[in-house]
This record gives sequence, structure tokens and C-alpha cells, in this order.
Amino acid sequence: MGQRPPIIINRLDAERLQRLIDDATDKDLAVAQLLEEELARGEVLDPEHMPDDVVSMNSQVRFSDLSRGRQMIRTLVYPHSLGSVEDGISVMAPIGAALIGLRVGDIIEWPLPNATEARLRIDAIFWQPEREKQFHR
Repeated sequence: MGQRPPIIINRLDAERLQRLIDDATDKDLAVAQLLEEELARGEVLDPEHMPDDVVSMNSQVRFSDLSRGRQMIRTLVYPHSLGSVEDGISVMAPIGAALIGLRVGDIIEWPLPNATEARLRIDAIFWQPEREKQFHR
């Protein structure tokens, strides 16, 4: 796996994600460990200081899976919100965990459960809570 780009995480997202990691089931343990590594290496900022080109929780993002030649639009959500967000992808899913904290243009190589790797690029952020002044979402 290549070097990962620097990431920025909203302080509230980091606290909520840490609770998810702490409560992870055996099924989610691999993703939880990767997510914890991301939190540890990320720069944590108050929501009011988040750049508007960074993927935060509840952001709607267009990204490309360069390994498979696919482009997707998804909203990064907590697992409990999956049922209420039509294009939601859980932050506890392997691809969802890879997206948090990346900037538009960033490329990340991310391990998948089937012993392969995804190479993802952030193409656009259509909606971000912090950009819309929704700091506690």
C-alpha cells in the first residue's frame, strides 16, 4: 500500500468515530482498526475551521475507484443513518472509511476485505455540513 495523503478531521466527527471504533463488533474490527489509524494520523480541527474541500461526515462526495474504473456519488454517514440516506455509504464500510478526511484531488490506496486494494480519488464534494454552517451535524 502506498503512502496515504494527509487528512483533516472535524473534532466532533473524530469523537463520534472514536466511540464507533470502541464499540466495534468482531465483524467491523478490521475497518475499525484502519479507521483508528486514520484518526491517529489526521489533523483534527474544530468544525468551524474545516476547509470546504475536505470530506467530513455527512458530506456528499463524487469519487472514482481507479482500480475498477468506476465513479460514484455517495454521502458518508454513520451506520445508524444508512436507512435514511438514499446514497449513503457507512464510514464503517471499507470504502467509506477510506474517504474520511481526504481533500478533492487526493488519491488513497485502501485495503479491502478480499485481500485486494482500492485506489480511490476524491473528484468533488457536492455538499459538506461545515460549508453550510451546520457544525454539529
